[in-house]
Amino acid sequence: MSPLFSGLFDDAALFPPGNAAMPDAVRGHAGYRQGWYAGLVARFVCPAGRLPELDAALAAAGLGSPEISMTVPGGPDGLAAALAAAGERPQLRLGAVELPVSAAELPGALDELGRAARGGIDVFAEVPVAEVTTDLAAQLRAAGLGLKLRTGGATAAAFPAAGPLGAALQAAVAAGVRFKCTAGLHNAVAHDDPATGWSHHGFVNVLLAVHAAQTGRAAPAELLADRDAAALAERARTLSPAEVADVRTQFASIGSCSILEPLTDLIDLKLVIAE
Repeated sequence: MSPLFSGLFDDAALFPPGNAAMPDAVRGHAGYRQGWYAGLVARFVCPAGRLPELDAALAAAGLGSPEISMTVPGGPDGLAAALAAAGERPQLRLGAVELPVSAAELPGALDELGRAARGGIDVFAEVPVAEVTTDLAAQLRAAGLGLKLRTGGATAAAFPAAGPLGAALQAAVAAGVRFKCTAGLHNAVAHDDPATGWSHHGFVNVLLAVHAAQTGRAAPAELLADRDAAALAERARTLSPAEVADVRTQFASIGSCSILEPLTDLIDLKLVIAE
């Protein structure tokens, strides 16, 4: 498995548009972990309010707990209760927390979020793409936090254009903050969805945009907008081991309700060889 894609995909099967039932999501994740492509798969993403349901599904299936990334939809105000609920189930392995935070409320939340991060878990603050600046990203890094960027969703407006997303990636790279992306990145290459007509970003585009931001060889937005699948795949193949390590040091993962869809794209582009 190429290090460029190792542990790239957090399993967000519970979330739209997949909306898998908890037992199906749990069994699916266990299956991914046993597949030849297991190296692609990272944490299982679960909302804080569904931890009891997850616990029960794991017990019913006779499975141990995967490492979990817990979403806290209520933001900083809901963090303490969510962490307490997770603490009541020590058999669930909490590895990360993801929660929405606006730029305006971030300064008042930094201390609390930082304490959670110092407790040994990754904390990703989901800040609207348009509100991400180098200064904001630097504040997150100084507090030991990560950044979460939403790259799609259930409406056309949820998909940021290449310019704003590229600027957010550039700010994250400039500040040295680790980040993850979520939503709309099921496919490797940027495209228009045939059903909705909405423009989707590609996860290979995002990886290469991060590399562009790190090296200054191109504008991140330029890479995000590129739809030449063969050329993008070749760019990805020619990244040196050091460049791959640099990209993935900052770009932690993608939350995706599908694992097999991105895997299929990687196989088709010959960036992953099926075993």
